[in-house]
Amino acid sequence: MPPLSEIPARFAGLRVAVVGDVMLDHFLVGQVERLSPEAPVPVVRFAHDEFRLGGAANVAHNIVTLGGQVRLVGVVGSDDAAAQLRRELASAGIDSGNLVTDEGRPTTRKVRIVTHRKQQVARVDYEVDADVGGRAGAALIDQVRRAAAGTDALVLSDYRKGVVTSEVIGAAISAAGEAKIPILVDPKVPLPERYRGVTLLTPNHHEAELMTQTTIRTTEDARQAARLLHERTGANVLITWGEHGMWVLDRTNGGTVEVSLPAAAREVADVTGAGDTVIAVLALGLSARASLSDAARLANLAAGLVVARFGPASVRPEELAAAAAAQDP
Repeated sequence: MPPLSEIPARFAGLRVAVVGDVMLDHFLVGQVERLSPEAPVPVVRFAHDEFRLGGAANVAHNIVTLGGQVRLVGVVGSDDAAAQLRRELASAGIDSGNLVTDEGRPTTRKVRIVTHRKQQVARVDYEVDADVGGRAGAALIDQVRRAAAGTDALVLSDYRKGVVTSEVIGAAISAAGEAKIPILVDPKVPLPERYRGVTLLTPNHHEAELMTQTTIRTTEDARQAARLLHERTGANVLITWGEHGMWVLDRTNGGTVEVSLPAAAREVADVTGAGDTVIAVLALGLSARASLSDAARLANLAAGLVVARFGPASVRPEELAAAAAAQDP
């Protein structure tokens, strides 16, 4: 087996289709100097705006930053937030041509009011989470099929905003099967049977608890939850578990490999988007023909890097290689 640190160099040029809930993260940054005389809340003196790619768009951003190529499929509205999202995608080198416009819903936008010290004061969400249907739904499924062709992996990034419907999941599984590529899912709906046929599920431990109706407090709990998810979906399973790290169940080749990975983070500034980084690295790792265990180790290291940064963040391949080199024998 090659050293872990050599795998990120193989990410260059790999093609990943990302389907899911694209979002625009909008930060209103200011300074707090006093409390409001109208209510016991801080008054934030506005300084500047910041925009970041969120949700499935952040998964795509992570893939591109790591050297891969991406086809991003999602739904936006016909509004200023969609225009800003497209500008942010273009700035990141991501084509927005596969996004479907639905005139009847807003682009998902999360507005966070934060201080100069990166303390969040409040958040306002602009969204409609009903399932996408009608012409937009049909166009979405068509884009899913197109995006899967000629790629090395497919990611479903579900934030429960209406894009990853049962129909989209079915179309994605079918398209990935035809293309003979792995399909990875970051799930939000606690119905494991709807994911039967995917290659890898990556729930956090709260989602895994809901999907299995169990409680995860120990590594043995995580082991049992992963086995239950595998029984109900046939998928390999990676459960992210915050400061406890990850639990991996791999039955790719008929055998069983179970791995507990301790958290790699030394300090935590913001966990926003860490799951996006994890699934991006996993998709590239599997596309690069790494084992699931090695891809998971790299994903764990990448998560440790991004949680030390503010807001949705991404990792460069040389950063990931350097982190992995510290663990190579």
